[in-house]
Amino acid sequence: MTARPAVTGSWVPVPAGSPFPVQNLPYGVFATVGDDRPRVGVAIGDSVLDLAAALRGDAELVASLRQPSLNAFLAAGPPAWSAVRERVTDLLTDERHRATVEPALVPAGAVRMLLPFEVADYVDFYSSEHHATNAGRIFRAGQDLLTPNWKQLPVGYHGRAGTVVVSGTPVVRPCGQSRPRGADAPVYGPSARLDIEAEVGFVVGVPSRPGTRVPTTAWREHVFGVVLVNDWSARDIQFWESVPLGPFLGKSFATSVSPWVVPLAALEPAFVDPPAQQPEPLPYLRPSGPGIALDLEVRINGHVVSRPPFATMYWTPAQQLAHLTVNGASLRTGDLYASGTVSGPDPGQRGCLLELSWNGENPVVLADGSTRTYLADGDTAAITAWATGAGGARIGLGTVAGTVEPAR
Repeated sequence: MTARPAVTGSWVPVPAGSPFPVQNLPYGVFATVGDDRPRVGVAIGDSVLDLAAALRGDAELVASLRQPSLNAFLAAGPPAWSAVRERVTDLLTDERHRATVEPALVPAGAVRMLLPFEVADYVDFYSSEHHATNAGRIFRAGQDLLTPNWKQLPVGYHGRAGTVVVSGTPVVRPCGQSRPRGADAPVYGPSARLDIEAEVGFVVGVPSRPGTRVPTTAWREHVFGVVLVNDWSARDIQFWESVPLGPFLGKSFATSVSPWVVPLAALEPAFVDPPAQQPEPLPYLRPSGPGIALDLEVRINGHVVSRPPFATMYWTPAQQLAHLTVNGASLRTGDLYASGTVSGPDPGQRGCLLELSWNGENPVVLADGSTRTYLADGDTAAITAWATGAGGARIGLGTVAGTVEPAR
């Protein structure tokens, strides 16, 4: 195959530092003021390209894109993903197409972003060694910091697909049972320890057959792209209910995702070797597949509280998918699996308030001088991320944000 020249720019104006250069081209679903029809679009600079309108003359390409969600396009698989990406890149970089494509561009300020895909299932992992080790220090001081299985398999739990919401959706403080420190019995009421978890999620396009396993070498045949995830966590509810089983009501009330799905193709230049894994994983978890050099940033009320590095994650996306299916559990189009909290080795790289405040012992000071151990009503948590793409372009994952509303 003849090598394609590097893409350097678009005839669409792209502001300096924009997360959405032509090397990115993330997919989302949007509506506009006065027109609530959900439409599939691609972000380019400060505009959204209406794909069905832009590809009007390409009947084969546009068939799966004339839909109210990305699911039909996700199910079409890698050949369709590549064909659409190549065609859209051509339309946005060749000046000859400007007259016909420009009418399909919508100002980003005029759109309302919707949940980009129908979530079939949701699985959340626990794949940061730094996060898991810090949790061990907080809750198991004097004992082994990691559980015996942690370096043998990607630990995870099955979440609730029905409460995955798009960025900007308010998050109502959950109520439930918890047992306050020193109390002999549980109480019921609003969570007093509402937390964020800065995570990276992976969106499955191509399903698998029940009873079959997906090897680590085949993860790109199934996974289309990446979103940012905030796995909101009510720590007091979670800690009380999680013995002997895993998270339930402390997690299931809301999980926020960013509105733009960044294709793996845009992130290829950011693929890196993951950390060394010792002991060597079992054969079904080998080879590991790549890590991804993503830099995350976590803000509370606009104040940066953390910058976690995704490249330090111990278990890779390919290993997570292999483990998810090793028992024969099938994939469905629209499955979402998330990395677990992303934390690095330094205090300023911790991806949740549990770690940042050390479970309330060290309050986080915000820009206005106020402090937080956990989230207060009215707080807005926002997570952004970026990678270095082709030609050194800045590839942004957009933002996942949510504001806490009082319990009802």
